[in-house]
Amino acid sequence: MHEELEKLKINKNRIELLNQMHIFTIEDLLKHYPYRYEIIEKTLPSHDSDKIIIDGCVIDNCKVFFKGRMSRMSFQIESDDKVYNVTIFNRHFLRTHIKIGSVVTVIGKCKNNRITASDVKLKSLSELSGIQPIYSLKDITTKSFQGYIQKALKYVSGEVDDFVVEELRIKHHLIHKELALHNIHFPQTKEDLSQALRYLKYEEFLKFQLTMQFVKSQRLLEVGIKKDFDIKKLNQMIASLPFQLTIDQQSAVKDIIRDLRSPHMMYRFLQGDVGSGKTVVCAIGLYANYLAGYQGALMAPTEILAKQHYETLKKLFQDTDIKIGLLTGSLTVKEKEILYQKLLDQSVDIIIGTHALFQDKVVYKRLGFVITDEQHRFGVEQRKALKDKGKQVDFLIMSATPIPRTLAISMYGDMEVSTIRTKPKGRIKTITKYIQSTSMKPILNHLKQYLSENGQCYVICPLVDESENLNAKNASQIAHAMQAYFKDQYKIGLLHGQMKDEDKEAVMNDFAMNKIQILVSTTVVEVGVDVTNANMMVIYNAERFGMSQLHQLRGRVGRGQKQSYCYLLSDATNEEAIDRLKHLEESDDGFEISYYDLKMRGPGEILGQRQSGLPTFILADVFKDFDLLDISRKDASLMIERYQKDGSYQTQIENIKRELQSHNEYID
Repeated sequence: MHEELEKLKINKNRIELLNQMHIFTIEDLLKHYPYRYEIIEKTLPSHDSDKIIIDGCVIDNCKVFFKGRMSRMSFQIESDDKVYNVTIFNRHFLRTHIKIGSVVTVIGKCKNNRITASDVKLKSLSELSGIQPIYSLKDITTKSFQGYIQKALKYVSGEVDDFVVEELRIKHHLIHKELALHNIHFPQTKEDLSQALRYLKYEEFLKFQLTMQFVKSQRLLEVGIKKDFDIKKLNQMIASLPFQLTIDQQSAVKDIIRDLRSPHMMYRFLQGDVGSGKTVVCAIGLYANYLAGYQGALMAPTEILAKQHYETLKKLFQDTDIKIGLLTGSLTVKEKEILYQKLLDQSVDIIIGTHALFQDKVVYKRLGFVITDEQHRFGVEQRKALKDKGKQVDFLIMSATPIPRTLAISMYGDMEVSTIRTKPKGRIKTITKYIQSTSMKPILNHLKQYLSENGQCYVICPLVDESENLNAKNASQIAHAMQAYFKDQYKIGLLHGQMKDEDKEAVMNDFAMNKIQILVSTTVVEVGVDVTNANMMVIYNAERFGMSQLHQLRGRVGRGQKQSYCYLLSDATNEEAIDRLKHLEESDDGFEISYYDLKMRGPGEILGQRQSGLPTFILADVFKDFDLLDISRKDASLMIERYQKDGSYQTQIENIKRELQSHNEYID
């Protein structure tokens, strides 16, 4: 199936168009699946839907109006003794085919016999009825594209191998791959489509799980460094903490200590809700690594977060001899050179920083433990570059975007998973309220009262500046308006991602020192900013954020001992968006919120597919198809176990690696 498209005798110009759609081989062509299907059957508007699919006779001439590149075409049809006015945009090229007396099928939305059509087909319903695949195409008609698919299927007929072995096909009642490829492009029934999707989704998951478990099995063969350290000293450090570890923190610490003392390299994923105490767990691991005589590195996605980790660790280790450094892009050349030398001669034990930590100039004398925070913000290559700065380095990645443990195990199958669910005692739940408004007017009195009591407030906006395309509040405008309203009574600060790092740093420092009382910001404060005196947050256009992101933002308040508030301002009319905001009023459990968010929006938007090291599946959805994902994980485990027993492991793995080109970026 890897043959070039020329084998199908497709016109050269058409091949160029297919190439523009990233279709270069017969396999690419067959894998360009429909993104949805239209079931074409007569549909009249009902009380809960205004969707309409009807055919009818055209009874007047088309009228076409142009505005720039846009066109609007209107005509009338008669269907079942009713006359409908039809309007469709950017389909003026159909005008010559839509003549008085011709029969067309119209698909769209209807109100008061006026149809805004999404499609007009030049055939009657009886000719069209069935399941119609809809493709994402560029300058090629569906009819032509399906012709190429038919050529491809004919060319590979009898030559398509099932990646899924016969035993598993029988076990899971799966059809053959060749039939699945045919049925996904030309389904006759819903059952045809269902069976095709089941095979192809399962195959995607099985390939991914085999990749993950292959990587994991290879890592288990890698010899790590068994780190020896004085457990008594480590326990003394834990006992000296100004708080008691939660049960989940204790469990995560045990996992990390066990990994450090093991002869295998650590490759662990630590997830926990906002404020669950992941940083302290990491600090204990870094201390154990230090006691064993090794350097540790903690990489954060932003300078603000890196500096905060630096301050936190300095405080935690103030009674020890540990030397901690901070390496960020805003340091002067001279400051960086001094730090490079200290890392080289190990006069720095723990280094905290941004991506600057894995630049070529940075050389470690004895790097033994690497931690990356908010790991989905770093690409696979960035994480690998830092890990490769040492030999047999133990590696921990942590995230405050928690997902259900079973899903984490399946998605991060090449890693061990530690989960912190419980929060430290004494945390007061943030009062969250959804306000149906685009302005602060309904909460202004509470804000003024709160500020008069020496409180500080975050105001979050989705945009930095005004946008022609989006009707949403922007930070610059809100900051200006608030300063005009409060005049000299309170200082307003502005923070966004387009600012220089040193300017962001200055604003955050002023906010931390209460020189700024209201910080108007974009989502740059989503992670890491910790100002215990700031216990109110107002989020404009809250419907524009995902639930997990809103929960992350909300986590910036309620970090002290005072009652905190989070107001979600939105004028959304979409019921789903309103339900999501109301759900946040009730729940402050990041795992439950993440689960709900995944269910509503899918993993790509929540976890950041490409950056996170998660695969972009073509058909499969890790949440909606979780049962298949879990089955494939277990099947992959059994397959690898069997290969190891019968001695065919190496041969089979080479086959798998060849087959898994789409997942190669996940093999470090």
